[in-house]
Amino acid sequence: MAKIKVKTPLVELDGDEMTRIIWKEIKDRFIHPYLDIELDYYDLGVEYRDKTDDKVTVDSANAILKYGVGVKCATITPNQDRVVEYKLKKEWKSPNGTIRSILDGTVFRKPIIVNNIPSGVRSWEKPIVVGRHAFGDLYKDTELYIPEAGKVEIVFTTKDGKEKERVTINDFDGPGVVMGQFNLDKSIYSFAEACFNYAISEKINVWFATKDTISKKYHARFRAIFDEVSTKRAAELKAAGIEYWYYLIDDAVAQIVKNPGGMLWALMNYDGDVMSDMVASGFGSLGLMTSVLVSPDGKFEYEAAHGTVTRHYRQYQKGETTSTNSVASIFAWTGALAKRGELDGTPDVVAFAQKLEKAVIDTIQAGEMTKDLVLLTTTKGPKQLDTFQFMEAIQKRL
Repeated sequence: MAKIKVKTPLVELDGDEMTRIIWKEIKDRFIHPYLDIELDYYDLGVEYRDKTDDKVTVDSANAILKYGVGVKCATITPNQDRVVEYKLKKEWKSPNGTIRSILDGTVFRKPIIVNNIPSGVRSWEKPIVVGRHAFGDLYKDTELYIPEAGKVEIVFTTKDGKEKERVTINDFDGPGVVMGQFNLDKSIYSFAEACFNYAISEKINVWFATKDTISKKYHARFRAIFDEVSTKRAAELKAAGIEYWYYLIDDAVAQIVKNPGGMLWALMNYDGDVMSDMVASGFGSLGLMTSVLVSPDGKFEYEAAHGTVTRHYRQYQKGETTSTNSVASIFAWTGALAKRGELDGTPDVVAFAQKLEKAVIDTIQAGEMTKDLVLLTTTKGPKQLDTFQFMEAIQKRL
């Protein structure tokens, strides 16, 4: 059988632990036998990141900037225990954070819908994509414990040392706590552009939610920028047949549980962190959740939304049988291949990605699945498969 030609190199970012084992299986079973493809390979396993002083992570991000599409395996962000375990030089930063910073990207999480894995929310019929602005706010805040009575102020001093504004946060009459947060117009504009890029690409409506009735400057700035970008791109939205809606965050939460889905829900950093897990749980499993990083100028990095599955890796190291769900990792590859084919104008590559996704879905809907899905399925008498049997079943259908 002639292999399908992929015109432009695809950037491949390898990872850690059980997902690294799965990653090789995916390439051996579903990629190399069918595709004539050049993979621009970067080993983001924690040991090689340590060996290169994390330069490999920066190089991989720059490669995505060069070629436009990457596919990433799950990786370890080391804590002190991991530093000891892997004999690392230090606690290296999250590779996802580094790549996100270089690409100036926004993370979008989307559930994979399978008929016999029901949603925990009865009204949800179509995927709800969560777009999280993963910069600033609570995650780059400055905090103080106030031990006694006193006054806390915000002071803005210009670059040349002139005090422009001073605002009292609170006159404390006893102990308490205080927090300072920030964000940047540049980052918010990038977030908004990435959200509209994604929505136009997927042809889905955009919801954006904040609390600008309470936060009349901070949250209101986010809303103003989203409104501005939506107006600027109105013709593109109309051509895609989609709309932009603004909601107060509490109204959006109330509406989302009654809505059939099928939208991009754009959220500020903390809201996105919380709601992405709520949506993942509502749709059934993190093993059925994809993730794509999109830059404002249209670069894409696809990965699974879950981690490296450490518990299964420990079992695998002991020679024990594992039943690890590879669906999200496979869909990382299909997402990247479909986007590569779309950008290259090679419909046969897009069609292959779609057929591989169908083979995965058909396998589960036929009652063959990993243990985590057996616990969720409506199929009577499902067949529980181990890690490799599940991929073999998909391969037969493909």
